[in-house]
Amino acid sequence: MRQDLQPVHIPIEPPRRPGRRFESPLILMYGFGSLIAIGTILLWLPFFNVQGEFTPFLDALFTATSAATVTGLVTLDTATYWNFSGQLIIASLIQIGGLGFMSTATFLLIIFTQRISLTNQLFMGDFLGARNASGIARLTIQVVALTLIIQVLAFGIIFWRFIPIYDLQEGAWQAAFLTISAFNNAGFNIISNSSSLAIFRDEMWVIGTVTVLIIFGSIGYSVLVESFRRRRFGRFSLDSKLVILTTMILWVVGTTVMFVSEFNNEATLKGSPVGSQIIDSFVQSVSGRTAGFSTIDFGETQQHTNFFFTGLMFIGGASGSTAGGIKVNTVAVILIAVMATIRGRNQPEVFGREIPFGQIQRALAVLSLAVVAVFVVAFLLAITERFPYEDLIFETVSAFGTVGLSTGITSELTSWGRSIIIATMFVGRIGPLTIALALGQRQQRAVYRYSQERVRIG
Repeated sequence: MRQDLQPVHIPIEPPRRPGRRFESPLILMYGFGSLIAIGTILLWLPFFNVQGEFTPFLDALFTATSAATVTGLVTLDTATYWNFSGQLIIASLIQIGGLGFMSTATFLLIIFTQRISLTNQLFMGDFLGARNASGIARLTIQVVALTLIIQVLAFGIIFWRFIPIYDLQEGAWQAAFLTISAFNNAGFNIISNSSSLAIFRDEMWVIGTVTVLIIFGSIGYSVLVESFRRRRFGRFSLDSKLVILTTMILWVVGTTVMFVSEFNNEATLKGSPVGSQIIDSFVQSVSGRTAGFSTIDFGETQQHTNFFFTGLMFIGGASGSTAGGIKVNTVAVILIAVMATIRGRNQPEVFGREIPFGQIQRALAVLSLAVVAVFVVAFLLAITERFPYEDLIFETVSAFGTVGLSTGITSELTSWGRSIIIATMFVGRIGPLTIALALGQRQQRAVYRYSQERVRIG
C-alpha cells in the first residue's frame, strides 16, 4: 500500500564563525601564556631543583616567564638552584620562546597536518616577513633549518673551547645551554662562580661566537634568510636595508658611548689594554641592546652609561627576531618620517621607496604605547620598591625589552615588584607585535572624511 511522502523540514543552522579568541594576533598571547603556565608548573615541582623541595610559586613563575620571553632576569641562580632537568626545562622554554610560538606551531602544522588556515598564514607572513602567503611554509622550514645549522656550528666551537675547562659531559651541556641562550638572546647561563660571561672575558673564541649568535638571533629571520639568498645589499628589500643600516649605527654609537664612558672606570674597563676595551665595548653594545649577556657588572657602570643603554634596550632588535623592544624597524620608520617632515616633504622616502602612511601611524602607536607602558611600570615599582629610581627605570626597560640586564636588584624585589616585572616581561615580548598586527587588521578606508582644521604644534 502506497503511503504519501511528507516533506521533512530539517533546520539548517548557519555556519558558525570561528571564535575570535583563536584568531591572530591573540593566538600569540594564548600560546605564550600556555607555554609559561606549563613551565611554571614543572619548575614549581621538587623534582627539578637541587634541594628537592617545592620552589616558591612566584619564583617558578618568574623563571618560566623570563625563559619563555627570552629575557634573562632571574630571582634564583640558574647554575646552582636548578638541577639538570630543571635547566633542560629552562633551555626548552628559551628555544620555543625564542623561535616564537607561532613559527614553531606553524612548522609542526606543516610537518604533521600539511594544513594551515589562511588567517594564520597572513599572520605568519607579517610575523616572519614573508612577501606572500604561499611562501610562508617554505620560509618557516628555512628559518628552522637555518636556526639549527647555526646553533650546531656554534655549539661545536664553544664545546671545543670548554673541553679544557669541564669534563666531556659537563662541557657539552654548558656549550649547548649557552648556544641556545645566546642565539635566542635570552641572557641565561649556567656557568658557576661567574657574573654572566665575565669569566670568559679574555676568551675571544667564546665571546666572539656568543656575539655572532646574538647578532644572528636579533637581526630577524627574514633578514637572515635574505642575506644568505641575495648576498648583495643593493638587492635587499627595504625592510632588510633599514634593519641592517639602523643596527650597524646602533652598534657604532653604543660601542663609542660605552668606551668613552667607561675606559677610565676601574670597576669596568680601566686596566685592560685599549684593544680589549674596544672589544668589550662592542660586545656590550651588541648584547646590551637585546641579549643581556655581559662581561662587566652594570651595577658598577657610570649612571650616564646605564641611561644610554636604557635607550638601547628600549629599541631592541629587529621585527620577527628573537629580540624584544619596540624594534629597529619601528625606530627607522619614525626617524624617516621625522626627517621628511624637517625637510618639508609630504611623503617619507628612503632608498628610492616611499613608506606608506599607515605604517608610520602604526610605528607611532607602538612607540607611544610602549612609552606609556614603561612609565606606568616604573611608577608602580617606585611605589612598591625602595631602590633608586634610575635602577628601577633600568630594570623596567630591561624587562619590557626582554634584555635581562640588571643593576643587581632583581632578586631583592618584593613580591609585588616581581609580579609587576613578570607582567612587564610578558607584555614586552608579545605587546609590540600584537599591537602592530591588531592595528593592521583594523585598518580600513574611510567611507567619508570630515573637513580639516589645524591644531597648533610646538
